[in-house]
Amino acid sequence: MASPVFLADLRAGHRENLLDKIERLLADGGLDGIVARDDLVAVKVHFGERGGHGYVRPVFLRRVVECIRAGGGKPFLTDSSTLYPGERKEAVSALSCGIENGFAYAVVGAPLIMCDGLRGHSARRVPVSGELLSSVDIALGILEADALVTVSHFKGHDLTGFGGAIKNLAMGCSSREGKLEQHSNVAPEVAEKYCTACGACYKACVHDAVAIIEGTAVIDAEKCAGCGRCITVCPEKAIKIQWNEEAPLVMKKMAEYATGAVEGKSGKSLYLTFVTDVSPSCDCYGHSDAPIVPDIGILVSTDPVAIDQAAVDLVNQATGIPGTALQTGHEPGGDKFRGMHPQIDYEVTLEHAEKMGLGSRSYELVRLEPKGKGW
Repeated sequence: MASPVFLADLRAGHRENLLDKIERLLADGGLDGIVARDDLVAVKVHFGERGGHGYVRPVFLRRVVECIRAGGGKPFLTDSSTLYPGERKEAVSALSCGIENGFAYAVVGAPLIMCDGLRGHSARRVPVSGELLSSVDIALGILEADALVTVSHFKGHDLTGFGGAIKNLAMGCSSREGKLEQHSNVAPEVAEKYCTACGACYKACVHDAVAIIEGTAVIDAEKCAGCGRCITVCPEKAIKIQWNEEAPLVMKKMAEYATGAVEGKSGKSLYLTFVTDVSPSCDCYGHSDAPIVPDIGILVSTDPVAIDQAAVDLVNQATGIPGTALQTGHEPGGDKFRGMHPQIDYEVTLEHAEKMGLGSRSYELVRLEPKGKGW
């Protein structure tokens, strides 16, 4: 059965500005049916990395927050810590980065809460019937929320071809252990030439998997739980993730993690995706490359698979912008994602998510009509 996906373009005028269009889009998409009085509503966003600018503008999030509050809900903006060392590796740094990027209470009108706790380990295993996984490690802030509104910036991605609602659920709603589980099958490794044997990783490991041997840290893969805590605390950044997973396995695990993230939220989840500033790579980088296609618009759906499929199709239907990272597929209908990342079969994510019962790749695109005559 085709899932409805609502689309608003970016036209605006004196009759209706873009913020008002977002409000109307949320109403058409069914926000009122998602949020009940006194619901704690997790608004899952990406706070962006320092130096990047592709994330969804905070002023748009403020209107989302206002709509949730108007329906009796209690919204909070939330994100999770990163697996890699960087500006968002734990809650203090991540929230500071988010505030610097404009996601302050004074702007968005809602508190900021890291859904996976102080150091990215506040989570619970959720059973799933996956092809690769039998359970997934989901952040408690997501599981304990009454409703979930996932706000995504649609873009390309080096490992998965594209990033949208499914990736926001899978990577964005999991713990550090969950992120590592999706990316890698083995323990992190220590680069001996950078290790100073300071003992920070040894003290931080609660699984007795780290030892200091002959002047360097050594990780016992048999004891390692894959939590990634040692990566965070290493002052020399000598401990690295082993990016050994083949891309199709990462994408399948993402689909299985996304299924776990919405566990218990049947009829209580909504997806808002900005198909704007469609950059070639993830917003986790400290830079944002030039968009590969003109801005397309904003999508809303209760189906994360359908909204991602619609976003993929809309980007592919657009005309590519010359002089960008797009190498092939510039013509309308050309495959923009293989034009950026030719080695990635990005459709694996969509196929496996549909197989997992997360949603349907079949959708009906419903365009938001102008309010009155013209904009």
